[in-house]
Amino acid sequence: MNRLQDKYALITGGSSGIGLETARRFVAEGARVAVTGRDAKALEQVQDELGDAVITLRSDAGDIAAQRQLADELIQSWPRLDVLFVNAGDVTHRPLEDWDAATWNQLMATNLMGPFFLIQALLPLLANPASVILCGSTSAHIGLPQSSAYAASKAGLLSLARTLSGELAGRGIRVNGLSPGPTETPALGKLGLPPEQQAAMRQQIRQLVPIGRLGSVWELASAAVFLASDESGFMVGSELLVDGGVANL
Repeated sequence: MNRLQDKYALITGGSSGIGLETARRFVAEGARVAVTGRDAKALEQVQDELGDAVITLRSDAGDIAAQRQLADELIQSWPRLDVLFVNAGDVTHRPLEDWDAATWNQLMATNLMGPFFLIQALLPLLANPASVILCGSTSAHIGLPQSSAYAASKAGLLSLARTLSGELAGRGIRVNGLSPGPTETPALGKLGLPPEQQAAMRQQIRQLVPIGRLGSVWELASAAVFLASDESGFMVGSELLVDGGVANL
């Protein structure tokens, strides 16, 4: 406990799934937490559950102007930002022939462009030292059918963990990737597939995991706490795979 005592932490996409569980864990470890999301009702529920230790901010992760506004709100409210967990993501999966430019652009805006410009906007607030955690995916390492655009966006995000670490290390800002494997979250119901295709993909995903089960949000949140804490201070530009062995076995 208290591994994040007195730290200020921002979690994007923190109103459900891995983000919400991470918010719970950050609060339990002593952090002051800001959570973003697009669903006002879900954010209200987060506020009700976690109370004064959390502030909730409605924000669209794929809107560049919204990223700047989010940064401005935090700059006015907080003295610094010690931890940024970029967790918001678009998980759309579909066959290659079903993609169009609008859907591609929306996914890339949420998963890659938005995070890039959020980090840029938060630079004046990021502390020395600070930890930036980018939520990647084991999909960036494998050839899962129908994941083409999603996996490409996550590969780009993981590349940013390395390149931005090289650029920002002198300012005490370390950037690392946290890559979940198949995890039991509400996102599995938001793949953008018809019910029969979604059921087939869920079965296919389960079969990918060498240890024979999906991960839990608790396991992913535990990894996020480690990366946010001083315990991971010697990790820079790295990727922490929490995927049940999908990418390595």
